[in-house]
Amino acid sequence: MNDQIVNHEGTVDPMWDDAPVSVANEVSFIWSIANKLRGPYGSDKYKDVIIPMTIIRRFECALAPTKDKVVAQYEKMPSYPYKAMCQIAGFSFYNTSRFTLERLLDDPDNIAANFKAYIEGFSPNVNDLLMSVEKGLDFTKQIDKMDKGNRLYGVVKAFSELDLDPRSIDSIKMGYIFEELIRKFSENAEAGEHYTGRDIIKLMVSILLAEGCDDIFDDGKVITILDQACGTGGMLSTAFNYIHRFNPTADIRLFGQENNPESYAMCMAEMLIKDQDADNIRFQDTMIADCFTDIKMRFVIENPPFGQAWGGKDAADGVEEAVIAEHQKGFSGRWGAGTPGAGDMQMLFLQSAVDKMDPVHGRAAIIENGSPLYTGGVASGESQIRRWLLEQDLIEAIIALPVDLFYNTGIATYIWVLSKNKRAERKGKVQLIDASQIFHKLRKGLGNKKNEISPDDREQITRLYADFAENDLCQIYPNEEFIYREYTVMQPLQRSYAISEERIENLINSGNLNSLFNPAKVTELEQKEELTAKEERDLAKHRRGEPLYTAIINALRAAITDQVWLAPKPFNAHLQSLLGQTAVDSKLLAKIADGLSLMDKSAEIQRDRKGNTIYDTATKDVERVPAEEDIAEYMQREVLPYLPDAKAFFEEDLSKKKPVVKTGAEIPFTRYFYSYETPVSAEIHAQEFMRLEQEISVFIASLFGGQL
Repeated sequence: MNDQIVNHEGTVDPMWDDAPVSVANEVSFIWSIANKLRGPYGSDKYKDVIIPMTIIRRFECALAPTKDKVVAQYEKMPSYPYKAMCQIAGFSFYNTSRFTLERLLDDPDNIAANFKAYIEGFSPNVNDLLMSVEKGLDFTKQIDKMDKGNRLYGVVKAFSELDLDPRSIDSIKMGYIFEELIRKFSENAEAGEHYTGRDIIKLMVSILLAEGCDDIFDDGKVITILDQACGTGGMLSTAFNYIHRFNPTADIRLFGQENNPESYAMCMAEMLIKDQDADNIRFQDTMIADCFTDIKMRFVIENPPFGQAWGGKDAADGVEEAVIAEHQKGFSGRWGAGTPGAGDMQMLFLQSAVDKMDPVHGRAAIIENGSPLYTGGVASGESQIRRWLLEQDLIEAIIALPVDLFYNTGIATYIWVLSKNKRAERKGKVQLIDASQIFHKLRKGLGNKKNEISPDDREQITRLYADFAENDLCQIYPNEEFIYREYTVMQPLQRSYAISEERIENLINSGNLNSLFNPAKVTELEQKEELTAKEERDLAKHRRGEPLYTAIINALRAAITDQVWLAPKPFNAHLQSLLGQTAVDSKLLAKIADGLSLMDKSAEIQRDRKGNTIYDTATKDVERVPAEEDIAEYMQREVLPYLPDAKAFFEEDLSKKKPVVKTGAEIPFTRYFYSYETPVSAEIHAQEFMRLEQEISVFIASLFGGQL
């Protein structure tokens, strides 16, 4: 299968050419232009010129065929209506200046002033994009700086020779060019921050359209697509072209949010070239605000950043406050199910995607790394978000992708398919697909990308998804499979008591007497050069308790015996008579007895005043039990054969102001596809060792003429 479409001119349509995209030549040429900026600009500031210049050249190439008509109309009627001028230009933007980058070179003495006039000739939407201080480009300042540093002419000349015509370089390739430039300019670019290959995006769209989408083929159908971390717009552009290929009459409306100014500018440029509504692409951090609160989306498709903080010292300004405020709205906000650990915002994007999905037909495909599947304890935000997604029956499938699939990271990634439109067979179920081995090797790696999903691979993975049938690569489970309860398992309290040197050492090391006197703490405080008022009070308290502590230890050592008590009452009575002269109260006596005790299954089972068995907290263990499984059956099978007297306790208490939550969820994907491999036997290892040893001996002998 070759997913290439031939256009009317007989050449391959670049939008549907599945050959790996290489932008090495274009990026190398642009990078050579960047080197012209040395001197006035440090390398970290090259992007302030290169990104806007590349956008300007992209616009210029797009407008070239209609430029003379636009200029002629403007000179004939300067007040000609905006929309009418766009119709002449063939895009939702235009330029009324006679200048081009090439024509600017004809008057080198006035190139700065003429360049500004050229930019002012762009329609207001482009002018705002290039000149806005708020959105980060502020290009007028760069024109003056290049002119002052005698760099403007050379930069303009070089860009005038660069071919960025949309008719030969599609928006996806243009996105790759920009993303590679951004990567080169950004020394600290996060893994997964920019690149999502066209092969991956096509797979995501193919899966989204595989079912529940009959309506999108209606004539004139309005289809909304959102990417909340849209970067340079690659996902939106690919989704647009993929859907438009199957329904040319569809009214596809693209929405995106992006907080990197250079990526935003490039995305905006590509959306304008695609005649999309510029107001639907917003320069905004999705964690801070949803820019489209009144619009629900037919499709959400995105690759949010991995491991990027939403809280704490590493979070961007204003993000933590905004997330907390939104969370406090409960389910009337975007994050009612909870907030994950502050170091990773991926699961906030998942929840926000659900919030944006159309309540009847909404579907989403989201790239995540492995952590959202399993991180966090039972009561953690991550666990409770997963639980909510499962209980709301929103997870349709999770697909493991091959490694080395992205341009700037080789880690394992997954596609989460979310749906508010599950077909009947899928309701209440989650499909796991292991597509980690479905790929083709690239002849030559592109960054970290060494593998690609070919058209045949895409068809195979989509078929696995759409068939919804279990096999070696596909497993299907009820939602409840991944929801668990956490039980505390303990054994009855059975302890023996004795006074021996070993048990006295246990008492000292247990810390049961630390409230009286803590030798380590005293040493620490005495070694400090200066103490706070609180530390001085603590030190004084310990010094006051030291005589009693010493008396207790001395009394115990003087009473060492071989006798062992199997119940607490007689031992406590013995201990009381032994320490009666040291003014030990009942609470301290209990701590001493506990420190001198050891678990002993031959000892008496201790009970409370009502005769109920007391359970030993020192034997506490935690068991994760599937929520639908009977705990008695689980204990009979998994615990009691090894600990016959153990008992399970479910300690969840949701009535408290701060609830104790013991029901959570995790999706340990790799565990379900784990295949045990029998290890090589010791005999085979021994034989291999002997063979290698013999080879080495022969080799060494040959070095010394046959003599060792």
